[in-house]
Amino acid sequence: MTASAVRARHRSARRPVTPLTDFATAATGSLAQVGRRTAVVAASTGLMVSVVAVPAGAATTSGDQAALPSVDTAALTASAKTALETAPVVTAPADAAWTFEAPAATAVVPEPEPVRVVERTVSRSAARATVETAAVETAAAVPQSVAGNAVLEIAARYVGTPYVSGGTTPDGFDCSGFVSYVYAQLGISLPRTSSAIKAAGTVISAADAQPGDLIWSPGHISIYAGGDQQIDSPRPGKTIQFRSIWQSSPTYIRIG
Repeated sequence: MTASAVRARHRSARRPVTPLTDFATAATGSLAQVGRRTAVVAASTGLMVSVVAVPAGAATTSGDQAALPSVDTAALTASAKTALETAPVVTAPADAAWTFEAPAATAVVPEPEPVRVVERTVSRSAARATVETAAVETAAAVPQSVAGNAVLEIAARYVGTPYVSGGTTPDGFDCSGFVSYVYAQLGISLPRTSSAIKAAGTVISAADAQPGDLIWSPGHISIYAGGDQQIDSPRPGKTIQFRSIWQSSPTYIRIG
């Protein structure tokens, strides 16, 4: 029987293989093909990033990143510094106020449209009817006792004259000014106030009163027109008119 003298062989020790080992191998292969360097350059207008491709097979420093080229930032920012130094300085006072001048506005008023005047032709019959109606209204406003009575005929001329405090003319009368003016047209002079006129005349009863006599009440005087009528200048805002006797217990006065 032959004995063999060959010794057994042992495998050399190897590093364990893991998923991370495969990933590292793939990354190393990629870096071997293309290397990249990035230089960040500061400029006055912003940041510019340059990417430089390194051909495959270029020499690399084992285990360390290749050194980046130096960048002269002072030269890159020189133009920006010069612009800032030469720029004008803008300042504003602390008490500066903002104002606004509004333009003057002019209102334009349009011219009024011309008024058209329409002429109407009134027939003679219509005009005659208007005159007759006015005559009837005037006759109704003036009592019949006026006819032939000198005092009332003069007094009736001033119907419609406005009341004026202190007035003594046809432009305007108060109560005593009206009575004094009417009697003055007949040549009879009377005092200025109603109380003085009462004292200048004679007190009579209502039964004896005749048209043309006077009616007195405290603070007021009028001319009796017969029946229950009188003519006077009433008060501010009114005019001389014939109207009913409103006094509750008037005093009748006769002049002369």
